[in-house]
Amino acid sequence: MDRILRTFRKKNDSNQILNKSTYSLVSCGEVTPDTLELWIALPDEVKRDPSMEQIRKKVEEIETNSKDAKEFRYKNAALTQSEADVGNVDELKFIDDVDKTNLSQNNDPDEMKDKVSTRHLPECDTQLKKANYYIKMTLLLGCWTFFTAVFLMYNEKVEIFKNTAVGVTEDKFYHLNIANSSLIQVKFSGPFLSEQAENKLNFSELKNSSQLIVWLESINDNRTYEVTESWEIILQPNIDLNEGELRTKIFPIKHPLMEYKLRVRTNSTQIVPFTMSYTNSPLDATTGVIFAVVLLFGLYVLIIFEVINRTMAAIIVSTCSLAALALVGERPTLMELITWLDIETLLLLFSMMILVAIMAETGIFDYLAVYTFEVTKGKLWPLIYLLCIVTAVLSTFLDNVTTVLLMSPVTIRLCEVMDLDPVPILIFMAIYSNIGGTATPVGDPPNVIVASNKAVIQAGINFTNFTAHMSLGILLIVIQTSLQLRFMFRDSNKLRQRVPRDIQDLKSQILIWRRAADSLPHLSEGVNIVRERLERKITKLNLKLHKTIKERKKRACPKDTFQRTLSELRDKYKIRDKVLLIKSVIAIAFVVTVFFLHSIPELNRVSLAMTALLGAILLLTLADREDLEPILHRVEWSTLLFFASLFVLMEALSKLGLVSYIGGLMEQLILKVDEGARLGVAIMLTLWVSGIISAFVDNIPLTTMMVRVVISIGNNPNLNLPMSPLIWALLYGACLGGNGTLIAASANVVCAGVAEQHGYKFTFLKFFKVGFPIMIGHFIVSSFYLLICHCVFTWH
Repeated sequence: MDRILRTFRKKNDSNQILNKSTYSLVSCGEVTPDTLELWIALPDEVKRDPSMEQIRKKVEEIETNSKDAKEFRYKNAALTQSEADVGNVDELKFIDDVDKTNLSQNNDPDEMKDKVSTRHLPECDTQLKKANYYIKMTLLLGCWTFFTAVFLMYNEKVEIFKNTAVGVTEDKFYHLNIANSSLIQVKFSGPFLSEQAENKLNFSELKNSSQLIVWLESINDNRTYEVTESWEIILQPNIDLNEGELRTKIFPIKHPLMEYKLRVRTNSTQIVPFTMSYTNSPLDATTGVIFAVVLLFGLYVLIIFEVINRTMAAIIVSTCSLAALALVGERPTLMELITWLDIETLLLLFSMMILVAIMAETGIFDYLAVYTFEVTKGKLWPLIYLLCIVTAVLSTFLDNVTTVLLMSPVTIRLCEVMDLDPVPILIFMAIYSNIGGTATPVGDPPNVIVASNKAVIQAGINFTNFTAHMSLGILLIVIQTSLQLRFMFRDSNKLRQRVPRDIQDLKSQILIWRRAADSLPHLSEGVNIVRERLERKITKLNLKLHKTIKERKKRACPKDTFQRTLSELRDKYKIRDKVLLIKSVIAIAFVVTVFFLHSIPELNRVSLAMTALLGAILLLTLADREDLEPILHRVEWSTLLFFASLFVLMEALSKLGLVSYIGGLMEQLILKVDEGARLGVAIMLTLWVSGIISAFVDNIPLTTMMVRVVISIGNNPNLNLPMSPLIWALLYGACLGGNGTLIAASANVVCAGVAEQHGYKFTFLKFFKVGFPIMIGHFIVSSFYLLICHCVFTWH
């Protein structure tokens, strides 16, 4: 085997290659008895090879014409029988060598390791599996017992609401049920200024403004005592009853057994309507952050080590997060839980799954796979780049989840045809989808969340300048990603599902010929003639193998079989239902058109999710199906449930104070920096903090929470920073951070769901090994781009 491996590794010098004419002129000389004995022991495949034709003719001539032919045959039979045992041993050794070679050709080291360990340690392996199973079941049942016991022991949060109004001529007071609490959280919702707008007012404006004044009083011996300082909430200059702002205050309770009441007064000449609620013993920030970190860590342990299915992991951890809220008196009601779900995203996913399921029945995805194969002429990297660039371009106009749903079946079919592993190619597509979706307000869900925010719109950010600021940076990131992927996968074997059949055949042939050559003893000149022929054949096979491997690195399909493969694919994969395809195109065209109309304010009356649902209903109507079960079976319900669980978990983490804690740290860090460098530091902090967090939590709920932090920083008069550069930094971080891990972006999860439907496992670690280094490259390029644009040229 060592000699075989040395033969594979040996560099072939072109000067050593004999052309066909020289090779054919080599004389075989006289065939000696030693040569005849060696010839008999050679494998039939070697004997039948054209390069051995001269020796074969000599042997046949001797067998036919020699006077000693009978003696030769008798000697042959005797030699064969006497060495039968040795031949059997050699044959077994040869089979074992082939098995070892096939094992070494396996691309998956873990799988090879599993095979070896299973062969030698079956009993230990079984015991280890049993131990892992019992540990896993103990932990999972422990989690179930924990949140079940908590739900049985703790009630849902009771928040008392009062709708009322107060005028300048009277005070209002409300009795509170303290219930042995040391703190009480009071919430007011009404025509108030936001905290950011209030912080911008100077002293004279604060003094002359209309206010709602709130304080806490205690009652003892029928006498009232003011026990807290007054909380002054600034009212809007022109009270608008249609717009309300939520303001929150926590009051300390020194003597819980006493009776307390909340008194409200206003100095406004107008009647001030408001809604008031209060909660006893609100959540402590430090405790909540610790709970949040533990829950997030638990989710990633379950997903990274594949302890259980990722959907089941999200369900268990999100339920534990509700139990954690219940322990601190914040257990939400069922109606509140429903409001935590991002119905827009779930409805968009469901509707596009319906559209893709029906469209797949037409055969269009198979046809597109064949067309892509034809355009790229079987070349590997042009094929990959074409798929990725098309995905990125489509994601700038369509939602990236929609794009992935449309492109994933095409990619899987194409990879199956070309013996490529679909998993890395799908990872590339998800990455490019997230990159392309970052460029426009409608390309990625985080962009939709930020672009539709009232404070962001008031800051002057619209469709045009949004696209201008983001697209230029995205072009640079596409170049960086393409170069980095090409470097990471410079060994094209990492992209293949298995060793190609033609390379396997060549290696098997070389193995047979090398074994035949190595079995020859150094006896006589006749033996050397046979060895010379064998070595020359091995040299030719090695040259052919080297050439084939070199071509395989550039091509996904061998050049000599490209036309034949293309012809077979054209015959096999055709459009099966042209009428249904036309109906599907009509529905998709409607959805895409209305998506574009979202950029026109007068026509932006239907959300992205509702648009997709209308398109799905249109296609179901046109398809006129009596039975919807086959279509509904293709909907990835596991993916939808995974998203729903993540939304609940992220909102619970927000309630536990994790994001607010991070936002507070960011503000403190920016304040410590010199005023001239604050903008650069704020951009870097916003980009990297939002990006790193986005890599480990879903970027949709994260963006919903982080946009509040960014608006707070942009409106903070102490920092005096422009908001728009921080918005761009947030978007680059939240969107491109989605490339860091499998569960960081919707497109990644959907892509994994489609892959699993087709039988390909999409693990967390496989995505992490590719996506996380690419994400770091994104942030480096984005950092330079944002600093140059906003700190050097002040584009904002």
